[in-house]
Amino acid sequence: MEEKKSMKRKGKPFWRKEGFQAYMFMIPTLIGFPVLCAYPMLYSLYSAFCDWDGINSPVWRGLKNFKYLLTIDPVFWKSIKVTFLFALINVPVTLVLGLALAVLLNKKIPGIKLFRVIYYLPTIVPGVAAIILWQFIFKSDVGLLNGLLGQLGIGPVGWLTSEKVVLFSLSIIKWWGVGGMMIIFLSGLQSVPADIFEAASLDGATGWAQFKYVTLPMITPVIFLQLITGLIGCMQSFAEAQIMTGGGPNYSSNFINYDIYVNAFSNQKYGRACAESWILFLIILVFTALIFKKSESFVYYEND
Repeated sequence: MEEKKSMKRKGKPFWRKEGFQAYMFMIPTLIGFPVLCAYPMLYSLYSAFCDWDGINSPVWRGLKNFKYLLTIDPVFWKSIKVTFLFALINVPVTLVLGLALAVLLNKKIPGIKLFRVIYYLPTIVPGVAAIILWQFIFKSDVGLLNGLLGQLGIGPVGWLTSEKVVLFSLSIIKWWGVGGMMIIFLSGLQSVPADIFEAASLDGATGWAQFKYVTLPMITPVIFLQLITGLIGCMQSFAEAQIMTGGGPNYSSNFINYDIYVNAFSNQKYGRACAESWILFLIILVFTALIFKKSESFVYYEND
């Protein structure tokens, strides 16, 4: 009996305890976050106040980089305007398009799984490959789209060379890849309890009324998530400008993320690029905080 009591007091070896195992799984993150995330962020914050060419040691210059960007640099404010306009075009459209596709693909009809796969396929295409494909489609001289317009007797359009059209052209790529957003909306729609719809039907609610007063309120957390991630994604747009337009024509597709890239890797103004990165970070932070604050008025949680 005494031996059994002593064994009970001992318990499991420390390496078999849940707490120890949890910390073991956390080790990669505990090491990786300070090394791969925290240190680069802090160093970039320091560099934002320095002149730095990426080779020599940074030289402290105080607010010089921020003053140049906010008061002198003519490209910076145009990049801000272009980025906001791109987000303003794409966030509402992708939300509506993703939700509409999810509603259609939530129907119980034969072959619906095949259609879900087809609409999701563009999402798994590598981003660079998709952009190169669209670049061929949008080319003014030998592009597929202008070729089709020519068959209809319509003159060629400068999809990537016209200041008025280029943002719309880049937006089409975003809309084409809306399958990822559609899948998340579809998951949210399928999580709505069926008995709520049955109760609404008994009360005489039609299909549109059910969608407006039952479906939409129940999936507001998903809409909120998609709004945040969609806004951040648009504010960080880069590859479209870097591969397709080079920020042109006349900086009309010069997203702020691309401007950061140009300042750092083309102009060797790493300090200025770091300052611009932190300005972008603060802009995203402010807008995200505002959306979170306003979310209390339109996001419904079942536990509320």
